[in-house]
Amino acid sequence: METKGTLEKGLDEKVYKDVGQTFQGLQKELGKVVVGQKDTVEHLLIALLCDGHALLEGFPGLGKTMIVSTLSKLLDLKFSRIQMTPDLMPSDITGTYLIEERDGKKVFRFEMGPVFANIVLADEINRATPKAQSALLEAMQEKQVTVGNETYKLDRPFFVLATQNPIEMEGTYPLPEAQLDRFLLKIQVGYPTMEEEDRIVEMHTTPMVASVQKVLDKPTLLSLQRLTRQMPISKEMKAMALKIVAATRASNPSIEYGASPRASIGLVLSAKARALLGGRNYVSPEDIKAMAYPILRHRIILTFDADRKGITQDAVVKGIIENLK
Repeated sequence: METKGTLEKGLDEKVYKDVGQTFQGLQKELGKVVVGQKDTVEHLLIALLCDGHALLEGFPGLGKTMIVSTLSKLLDLKFSRIQMTPDLMPSDITGTYLIEERDGKKVFRFEMGPVFANIVLADEINRATPKAQSALLEAMQEKQVTVGNETYKLDRPFFVLATQNPIEMEGTYPLPEAQLDRFLLKIQVGYPTMEEEDRIVEMHTTPMVASVQKVLDKPTLLSLQRLTRQMPISKEMKAMALKIVAATRASNPSIEYGASPRASIGLVLSAKARALLGGRNYVSPEDIKAMAYPILRHRIILTFDADRKGITQDAVVKGIIENLK
């Protein structure tokens, strides 16, 4: 498959197979630097194909930042990292006006902030105050930034990939549900296996220098996003997705509040993206079931009793899927 320029090849089966092979090559190239984390990488690629944002949750030291920065190199996208801290101001994210002299006159010049990139990594997003967190809201939803009376469009594609630590809650500001809902996926980053950790140690304690090559360019990625939306899906698969989301709103002793229609849109679209990654031109039941977890785990609010018993959102989603009729 040609990986440079715009992808305009129609919708025959070979196109989907070529796309699948391209992403296999991308994952292989990423594997030069990132060991394991297959599901994390797959979900990040799905978020990119869906033109959506992702929230990565995992313990420190699991390579979340490295995965995102390496991915930006493979896709030839501008990358910026924002370390979210309690003293961060909205202008530190969006940018601000500076006064400078031109021809003896003082004029305002807009200095763009780190949000003006293709991939923005908001590291430890729950450490920033709600005021600073809200600076990302307009960028995430509208793909634009308003400073003063001026509105600036962001370069496409644009993704916010945020990380948070699930255990260290002191001095943090949990994301409100409205902002959580704007993340297409919540990705759980787990520990590596013993074999994977052995490779990680080997990689970082020897003089090995791994470099990665660009696999896709911006125009091709934008074309693949359009191709994702054109992926055919049967009425049965769409009905399955709707049933899963609707079940979160039905009478369930573990759920206080269910998912919004945004979850239904995300589940169908991410299932299409997963099928595209697999080189298929159809959505399977496995695509729907696999994507239900990252789509719903941050959109379901558990009851106090379920939380007290240690029931997780993933366990609730698993029960919903097992009870599908």
